[in-house]
Formats: sequence, structure tokens, C-alpha cells
Amino acid sequence: MRQNYLLIMLCSFVLLVNCKGDDTVAPDENPVKVVSTGKVEGKVFAKNGTKPIGGALVFTTDGQSNVYHTYSNADGGFSLTAPEGNTTLHIQTGDGKNFRTEIPVIIKKNETVTVASTDSKLDQIAKMAYVKGSYDEIEAIISSLGYTATEITYQDLKNMNTISQYDIIFLNCGSRTYAQTGTSTPSNDVNVYNNLSTFVTNGGSLYSSDWASAYLVGGNTNTVSCNAPGGFINDNLLCLQDIGAATTYMGCTISNTALATALGFNTLDIQYDMGAWEKILNYDPAFWDVLVQKGNEPLMIRTGHYTNPSAPQTPVGTSLNNNHITICHHTANGNNITITINQNAWNAHQAHGDTMGPCTGNSSSGNIYYTTFHNHASGNIGKTGPILEYVILNL
Repeated sequence: MRQNYLLIMLCSFVLLVNCKGDDTVAPDENPVKVVSTGKVEGKVFAKNGTKPIGGALVFTTDGQSNVYHTYSNADGGFSLTAPEGNTTLHIQTGDGKNFRTEIPVIIKKNETVTVASTDSKLDQIAKMAYVKGSYDEIEAIISSLGYTATEITYQDLKNMNTISQYDIIFLNCGSRTYAQTGTSTPSNDVNVYNNLSTFVTNGGSLYSSDWASAYLVGGNTNTVSCNAPGGFINDNLLCLQDIGAATTYMGCTISNTALATALGFNTLDIQYDMGAWEKILNYDPAFWDVLVQKGNEPLMIRTGHYTNPSAPQTPVGTSLNNNHITICHHTANGNNITITINQNAWNAHQAHGDTMGPCTGNSSSGNIYYTTFHNHASGNIGKTGPILEYVILNL
């Protein structure tokens, strides 16, 4: 009987300890270790201070480079539980190379600190450029968010020294006319295709819309058939043809979970205000991710898998990233995340099992986004507007 009594007392003591309710959390790398924590909350905005940014990665680290992270919701709001003490709050979109913000914060045990909205604006790190188009004005959306992009010409694409200054290049629909290219057969401009291939292989990212598919897979003003002359992406990876009719696609689906969560909606109607837009007829699903579709028809695709082993190695992008590296942070639950960190912190992250390069795609290449829709002249783009904003911030 005495032994039973002692056993009951021991169990009661264990229950009391476990139900104490102390505000503790386990880091991503070590679910057993617990530390005293507080919370930091706020709202992520674009540089204009008014546009909330959903899907932004918000994280901090402790003294051992353990990572604690969350994501902003569709309204830009976030709440992160993190260890008490002085730390830096990191806000990043994409892989963190092109847009990121760092905020010093003091987290107190069992308390919540709120980050001022003036401090949680997403800073532009990247140097961005665009080629002006006749039917597309992605630069207007860039400007509306409070960011800047430099106009370059089609002829500038022939000079690798010029385009290597930039991290992102936007290729607008309608930017390959005779007036811009100086030729009726820009599909013969091998320098343009070689330079774009080298740009992406060395970490630069591209956005291309509608008729600007000719930069990717070939064609003159646009792509009129599969296996068109020119291009730098192999024909077996993507086939487009300008057979789209002027119409409104009802009930399109955002098939990428991260994109849908960031936007706060997963269906939309897309207006194609002009005919002869480029339809995606075939694509390699191992190479491209489909982000938006109508039934089985892809309308927006992305890849991080492009590389050209024959392309020369050349530095691409802003010098502001010279002391930063992009890594794959490995969490205990397997939900690995891509982050950009100061290179001085790499040894500690490597000791936790993190690896160099992004978690998906080619470790040294940039991204390519292609949309069949764009910021057309009428301005009535509806819910495709937030999608294009997402593209800008996640290239």
C-alpha cells in the first residue's frame, strides 16, 4: 500500500510540473530543448507603406543560430514566438536575395512586442530593369509598390556587361517590334539569347509575359508555333502558340498553395482583352511549376531549374549581396525553408545541418516566371494585379 501511495504522489508531482504553463518553445532544429520566450508581432508592407504583403517569411535566430519562423498572412500580419533577449527580426520574400528587411528587437519573456509599421516595410535589395513593351507595363506595378526599376532597351540585351548589373529583368509583352529590335527577324539575335541564358545560369531572374515568350523559346515579334527559331529554353521543355482568343477565363485556379495563401484567394477570373495571346500547349512538369491554371491549361508557370553548363561564369546582380548567401534551413519536421543570411553566420548554420543554396531548384541559377496574362493597357486586370505583385517580390 505504501508503494502505491508513493507512486500516486510521484505521478501527481509530474502532472503539476507539466501543467505549469510556462511560455516555452522548441527551436526548429531541436524539438526537445525548451527556452523561455515572448512574442513579436506586426504587419509587413511594401515600400509604399500601404500595400500589405502576404506570404513573407518572418524569422529570427538565437545565440546558437537556431531558427524560429512564421509567415505573414494575406493581410500582411504576423505573430512569432521566439526566445527572449536581443535579436534581429528578418523579413524576406522569395529566397531573400532581392527583397528583405532586418529589424532589431528586444523580446521579453511572456510579453508581446509590436513592430512599428514604419519599420516593417520590405526593402528592395535587387537592382531591377525592364524592357518597355507595347501591351504590358509591369513597371507601373513595380512603381505602385514603391520600388524602382531601370528602363533598358532591347539593344542593351546584347551587352552582357549591361545586363549583369541587374538581379531581375522584366521582359514586357510587345517589346520585340521592328522599332525596338531594328530587324524583322530578332529570332536571329544569338547574342540576346546567349546573354539571357548566361544571366539566369549565374543567378539572375527573368519575368516574361505573353508575346515575350519569344525571348524564352524563340520567335520574332512573338511565338507563332512550337519549335520556333531562336530562344534559349529547349523546345521539349515548353511549347507555346499565339492562338488565344479575346475572352474572360472564368473560375481559374491558383494551384500553388504558397501563392494562394499569400493572396488570400485561390480562384479568379482572368480577362484576356486581346486575341492572339500565347497559349501553353505543352510543358515539362519536371522543369516547370504551374501556379495558375484553367482546368488542365497552365496560365502561369515558374522554374528554378534552368542552367546552361556551357555558359561562362560571370558575377550577376547588386554588390549589396556580396556578403550574403542563400541557404536551405533544415527543420526537424521536414518543412525546410530557403533563407538569405550574412555569410559570417554560415558556419553555425552548417553545424545545424543546413546546406548551401535554395531548398529547391538549381543552387546557382535564378528563377524564370512566365504569365500568359499581364498588366494590359486598359488597366482592368482584377485579381491578376496581386498575382503580378507577388511575382515581383518573389523572383
